[in-house]
Amino acid sequence: MGKKLAVSWVTFACCEDSSILFVELLNEHFFEWKEKLDFRYCRLLKNKGNSFDGSDVTFVEGAIATKEDEEELKMIREKSKRLVAIGSCACTGLPSAQRNTFDDSTRREIMLIVERFGHLEKVHPIKDIVKVDYQVPGCPMDEKIFLDTLSKLLAEFEVK
Repeated sequence: MGKKLAVSWVTFACCEDSSILFVELLNEHFFEWKEKLDFRYCRLLKNKGNSFDGSDVTFVEGAIATKEDEEELKMIREKSKRLVAIGSCACTGLPSAQRNTFDDSTRREIMLIVERFGHLEKVHPIKDIVKVDYQVPGCPMDEKIFLDTLSKLLAEFEVK
């Protein structure tokens, strides 16, 4: 058996449409990817043994809305050789970050909820918090760009 790319997949504040698309792509590419990918952390696929330790690549979907999200993202970045922003929320913050543009009246209306759930004052794309190596835009993610990015990463890590 050849070398495999150690991958992780995590989501933050988003609708998780890219995660759904990823599972659909996994269905299409299962036999190819089972020889090339080693899932280290992916709650979509397994509920035991998840760990970011040893991740070559972590795919991050969603925007950062809480201090806990921010701290977890920093930990993930430290443990991952490459980090890929997946989908619009991770790449630009939107649509999750639409509350950043609310007028003062609307902000006052939602402040109780923001404080109650420990949200940050503003929602951030992941590049505001950590270094991002690749971005796959779209809502859901652009399938072609994702597949091209995965191919680049497989080549970069010499997985054949």
